[in-house]
Amino acid sequence: MSHTLAIDVGSSSVRAMVFNEQGLAQKDIFVQKPYQSKTTPDGGVMIDPANMNEMIFACIDEAIEQTTQAKLTINRVAMDTLVGNLMGMEADGQPTTPIYTWADTRGGGLVEKLRPKVGDYTRRTGCRLHTSYWPVRLLWLRNEQGAAFDQTRYWLSLGEYALYCIFGQRRISLSTASWSGLFNRHQLTWDDETLEHLPVTADQLSEVANTPFEGLPDEWAQRWPALKDAAWYPSVGDGVASNIGGDCARPECVALSLGTSGAMRVVVPGTPEETPDGLFVYRIDADRSLVGGALSNAGNLYAWLNNVLQTGDKDALQQAVGAIEPDSHGLTILPFLAGERAPGWNANAQAVFMGMTFDTRPEHLVRAALEAVAYRFYQILRRLQPLLPDDVQFIANGAGLINSPVWMQIMADVLGAPVYGSGEAEATIRGTAILAMGVDLPPSLGDGCQPDPDHHAIYQRAVERQQALYDKLLR
Repeated sequence: MSHTLAIDVGSSSVRAMVFNEQGLAQKDIFVQKPYQSKTTPDGGVMIDPANMNEMIFACIDEAIEQTTQAKLTINRVAMDTLVGNLMGMEADGQPTTPIYTWADTRGGGLVEKLRPKVGDYTRRTGCRLHTSYWPVRLLWLRNEQGAAFDQTRYWLSLGEYALYCIFGQRRISLSTASWSGLFNRHQLTWDDETLEHLPVTADQLSEVANTPFEGLPDEWAQRWPALKDAAWYPSVGDGVASNIGGDCARPECVALSLGTSGAMRVVVPGTPEETPDGLFVYRIDADRSLVGGALSNAGNLYAWLNNVLQTGDKDALQQAVGAIEPDSHGLTILPFLAGERAPGWNANAQAVFMGMTFDTRPEHLVRAALEAVAYRFYQILRRLQPLLPDDVQFIANGAGLINSPVWMQIMADVLGAPVYGSGEAEATIRGTAILAMGVDLPPSLGDGCQPDPDHHAIYQRAVERQQALYDKLLR
């Protein structure tokens, strides 16, 4: 039986697991190495490229050791990474910059300067002019980090860099290229119309292809003899992997991801002619696209409230929050602690808590925050609706919903549709392996919540109230 070594580079850790051709994780093979991004007061969020490579390679070391003990043969190596990341590299492979992540908000003031120059940018690329994508990041780097910018020969993502250090070749998958904001999703090439207005050229970007690297160079074959004949696939976007691994590879199954950040995404055939208002369209491959929207504020908002309010016992908090009737706390929250991505793409948006009184308790604030995030997911659903069949189900993955029955029920009531937990505990890293294997596996669903029509009606009014506050303060 063939096996795939999958590596997941998330926003706080690097992990490695092994999956068989049925998409089942192999017992006792698991490596995880946590890390912290460097942040700056002006909105910077960065990762050191050398340290990241060390963690990726160390995860592979330990996974191979565990695999050898289990007497398994690895036929493929696949990787997913947090997307929207960018770094510079000299011709000799030395990094010229840190890895800038999607969460880095610097350069937002350049968006309006670029907008009139790039024409129908969103239709071509499926992306928005925003700090989480490469065009704005590149302009900011030229303006603010001129010496490093001039020293840079190539621009690439962290997954590309890791594989470049192994194979000496630059190759980017369609999904990662599409997530850069520089890829024409209709022509499946780098977008010349955007590049004309940026201080970079297409030859500074990598070859776009999903084809694997083969033939591990001698230096690395000595380190990893078990992988010398394996196929190594270009890294893919974590959002794509999450959909595939969470059994959301069809239009009737919409992925609802809620971890640190959040996203609602659906896989569709081909690519839509137009990009839905406020959403993204990313290519998975030549035959499929991923359509949806991402939220910068989800589980991180809940964690922040727990910390600030010092809520203590999480089980007791969940019970108290669950006892509160829908939208009965008198609060309206705009949950933008980390700016806004979909659907408004306002990098300068900040959080607003309105309606607090002396009667407001911690559980009221937490309940209102969970509902507020659900309302932002509903705004994405409104825009996705024309692409969806009549009968859809939402499949949740990520600790935010899976570990909170209260939040999952709120989500079902707000969306007005069933929400099921994914039967796969490790959706993203599993999806990375499935994409490399090229198989289509049957779905596996966990427990779910059915919507309450009365609660849905209450939340419809609350959605409109939140949107009215948004329009008044942030438009």
